[in-house]
Amino acid sequence: MIPAKDLVHLGKLVAARHGWAEARAFKAYEPDDADRARMAGCAVELLKALPKAPGTSAFLSAAFAVQLDRHLSAPVHLVAGTLSVDGVAVYEDSRAVDGPAIFAAPEPQWGGHIWAMVGPYIADVAIFRAAYSSDCPPALARHVHSVFGQEKGLYVDHWRRARRVGLGYEPQYVLSRDEVTSLMGGAYRLMQQT
Repeated sequence: MIPAKDLVHLGKLVAARHGWAEARAFKAYEPDDADRARMAGCAVELLKALPKAPGTSAFLSAAFAVQLDRHLSAPVHLVAGTLSVDGVAVYEDSRAVDGPAIFAAPEPQWGGHIWAMVGPYIADVAIFRAAYSSDCPPALARHVHSVFGQEKGLYVDHWRRARRVGLGYEPQYVLSRDEVTSLMGGAYRLMQQT
């Protein structure tokens, strides 16, 4: 289980980019069945619209966060950090996170993972697409195939419970709305290629 201090850390990251009122709403949110259905619907639509291509996880996650923000009355944030499997990092960036420098670029150079948070819930549309691709780190591919199987498109779970399935999401930076918009430019370019 993730210690309470880590949720406090994530709340502070949200507050740093979006204010304390947003951080309180973030920590208090609990999805209902309608919200869960909307999340799944957004994921299905987006996975159909964005082509599979190496290095596009950040664009996919940004587009998903934007869709969720449009369809839910919930606090939605895009988070950058480290993704680990059974405690071993599979996507990480050892540099100190200078978010404004990294995520303002049209093609950000980020070695970590980016996922959406809906309140304290991870909503990761990129993890399965990455795991089913040929350029996926072998540890992640093996883990996803053995724990989740084939043909999955969206992982949603309370942030504290992700470790039960062997996944670790260590947040390092919460993107601003402008940074998400910048990443959306890459998502639009991908959609135009189809």
